[in-house]
Amino acid sequence: MRDFTDDLRELRRRLDEAAGYLRIDEGRDRVVELEAEMQRPDLWDDAELAKRVNTEYANVKDDLDHYDGLSGQFDDAEVLHELAREEGDESQEADIAEQVASISHALDQLELRSLFTGEHDDAPCIVQINAKDGGVDAQDFAEMLLRMYARWAENRGFDITLNYASEGVEAGINSCEFTLKGRYAYGLMTGERGTHRLVRISPFDNQGRRQTSFAAVQVWPELDAPDVDVNEADIRMEVFRASGAGGQHVNKTSSAVRLIHEPTGMVASSQEERSQLQNRERAMTRLKSLIAAKIEEEHQAELDAIGGKQAQVGWGSQIRSYVMQPYQMVKDLRTEIETANVDGVLSGELDQFMEGFLRWRRAEAAADA
Repeated sequence: MRDFTDDLRELRRRLDEAAGYLRIDEGRDRVVELEAEMQRPDLWDDAELAKRVNTEYANVKDDLDHYDGLSGQFDDAEVLHELAREEGDESQEADIAEQVASISHALDQLELRSLFTGEHDDAPCIVQINAKDGGVDAQDFAEMLLRMYARWAENRGFDITLNYASEGVEAGINSCEFTLKGRYAYGLMTGERGTHRLVRISPFDNQGRRQTSFAAVQVWPELDAPDVDVNEADIRMEVFRASGAGGQHVNKTSSAVRLIHEPTGMVASSQEERSQLQNRERAMTRLKSLIAAKIEEEHQAELDAIGGKQAQVGWGSQIRSYVMQPYQMVKDLRTEIETANVDGVLSGELDQFMEGFLRWRRAEAAADA
């Protein structure tokens, strides 16, 4: 009969670690508070508050159930191991080994959550994509990235809402903005912030030459009721026809709204509503969220500079190459993670890059500490 004592001891250590990064003790207190909040008869008088309460409850309950389930499996494996060793019952060895492997695999998956250390990592996010150098190829690439993120979101069960899309002259899009909602949406998307590079034989070049084009991705957390004052005199409003990428018009009126905050250059748009007024309200909420997030980032950058920390690669820096010619390769230039499955990546298979970035970020933070 094999002795699994060391394996079980390691699983216990990892479970205790999980209780820490999942904040299990705090979660048990919090779920009681949230249950009481959900029983309030007037909760749904404020629909946004009610949604936040229900979402937080579902997330905390999911963590508790997940942890308690793994703890129960561990206890069962530990008891089975003790009984089998006492009785010298070798017939239980395969079952114990299977349980140990199952719990270990589940902890591997769970430990991804320990990588979400940012204050807003569990928040929804606003993503902006802009075509850069490369002309029509860059515009086409920007639309390819939009489609890539949409498919990734769909595969993950996230909600994605296109706030606006500005069509390219010949193909693709000049720019777009979308909102992504799902647990850890911002945390997962932070690694996508920066400049993406595409190398391929251009479908728009009659001579079939290889073309390099660029598109920039920016990601902001969508903050609830951001505490920021915006001077209306600093905002320039533009109206345009609501439309989706590819020229499919949602309506014929200029009801879509784009707000530009002149001091920061921040831009937020909305085309979801039929009313220009409602679109302006949505765009203003997003703009305040972007400005609040920018203020936080600048403050953190100042603190990092004081502490002597090196700024992380981010907005404006080239982060990933998608090479389709003369060979097939997608490579992240920070983590060195690469794959030859370019079609898979452009179809939304991004988890290895996102998780790799989170692990790289943690390693960089530990090195700077």
